[in-house]
Order: sequence, then structure tokens, then C-alpha cells
Amino acid sequence: MEVKIGVQHAPREIVLESGQSAEDVERAVGEALAGKEQVLSLTDDKGRKVLVPADRIAYVEIGEPSARRVGFGAL
Repeated sequence: MEVKIGVQHAPREIVLESGQSAEDVERAVGEALAGKEQVLSLTDDKGRKVLVPADRIAYVEIGEPSARRVGFGAL
């Protein structure tokens, strides 16, 4: 699942492919924004953790799982 996180005062957004479900990501974001957690912590497909301070989150976009494309052209 593709997750995009906009961070305040940062020129680029954070984009990661996560193995977590949309509900798990939404729950983690909700807890961070509600003040239950000070840091939003997500894990990508390669096992790396992404930590974002909760007070710096501008937006979070949760997308559909992306299918890997194979080949040289769009078929």
C-alpha cells in the first residue's frame, strides 16, 4: 500500500510502500494526531521504520496497493 506523508516546512513529501493495512495506517495516524503518540511510526516493505513528529504532519494520503509493472512499455 502506498502512503504519502506531507511534512510541514519540508519541500518534499515522504512516500513509502507499506505492508500494513489501510486500517492500521489510519489508526496510527489518528493516534498521532490525537496526541496519544508524539511520533507517527510506519514500517515499509523492506522493514525500515519511518518516524515523523506528530506535530509536523501536514497530510497523509493512503493509496491502493500498487501492482508491479514489468516490461519496457505501457501495455
